[in-house]
Amino acid sequence: MASTEPDHREEEESPAAEDEDTGAQIAPIVKLEEVAVSTGEEDEDPILDMKAKLYRFDKDGNQWKERGAGTVKFLKHKENGKVRLVMRQSKTLKICANHLVLPNMTVQEHAGSEKSCVWHATDFADGELKKELFCIRFGSIENCKTFMETFQEVAESQKKNEENEDATATAGLLEKLSVEGKKNEDKKGKEAPAAASEEKETESIAPKDEKDTETEPAKKD
Repeated sequence: MASTEPDHREEEESPAAEDEDTGAQIAPIVKLEEVAVSTGEEDEDPILDMKAKLYRFDKDGNQWKERGAGTVKFLKHKENGKVRLVMRQSKTLKICANHLVLPNMTVQEHAGSEKSCVWHATDFADGELKKELFCIRFGSIENCKTFMETFQEVAESQKKNEENEDATATAGLLEKLSVEGKKNEDKKGKEAPAAASEEKETESIAPKDEKDTETEPAKKD
């Protein structure tokens, strides 16, 4: 009598039917459309972009508090040329620093650490202007030096930009004054011929009145 064990073994070794590809295509229940997300940086060009960890000094607690680790950038506006410092946390993309780099701002190495530097700024990361003392720490001394050099270069460029804006504003004011002066001169020039014509009309009328008076017959008593 033939044994059925080999056949049973082959059935056990055969792959499961659920692993087979049936070729059926299942359409998704919900169709998601791509949504454009605005970062607020579309009108700016990045000058510097590097990883770092940011701290701010807590005056009440008299200690440094971590703001977040992420990417710090210098962004230059394409139209007005102003540069701002922006830093976002890596995972949440929450803004932990957001302020303009002004001509009077300076950055210096943090005491006791060549990888860190500090600066003062009026920051808008929390939705309102606050005076902050920031400290930023990089992974290497080279990155810290690059950040400090870029910071100072940007501050110097903003000083020149501010001077150019003042010069442009002054030129615009002078041009406005010269235009107004020209208008006044033109106005006076138009008033002068008008006055002269009125004077001529007066002179032509006066002799006629005198002539009429002389030719008027004397009344008899």
